Amino acid sequence: MTKSDIEKLEERLRRAMMASDVAELDALISERLVFVLYDGTLLTKRDDLDTHRSGKIRIDTLTPSERQIQLHGSVAVVVVRMAVAGSHQGTPFSGDFRYMRVWHLEGEQAQVVAGHVSAIK
Repeated sequence: MTKSDIEKLEERLRRAMMASDVAELDALISERLVFVLYDGTLLTKRDDLDTHRSGKIRIDTLTPSERQIQLHGSVAVVVVRMAVAGSHQGTPFSGDFRYMRVWHLEGEQAQVVAGHVSAIK
């Protein structure tokens, strides 16, 4: 697993999030996902996929900057700033957020196993 591999996976994930592409998200996210939202809420893979599948979330803008990638054997840690805009359950939102994602390589496929998002004030 290289930084270039992770950059490609991050781009696939970004595009899938914007398109609410549940099949692609399913491939990129581990069944064991633990994701902590900015308010402390824990999300599972099922929660994440259901939000996209139901149309509760729409992401119009997801622009990355300030990306850092650290490789640790079969694990990669990504920290990235994202300008995000869209709507959740019909309510518009926008802002800058810092995401941290942990990618784990099992066999041939790396997937997100953990993550966190914080609002940047």
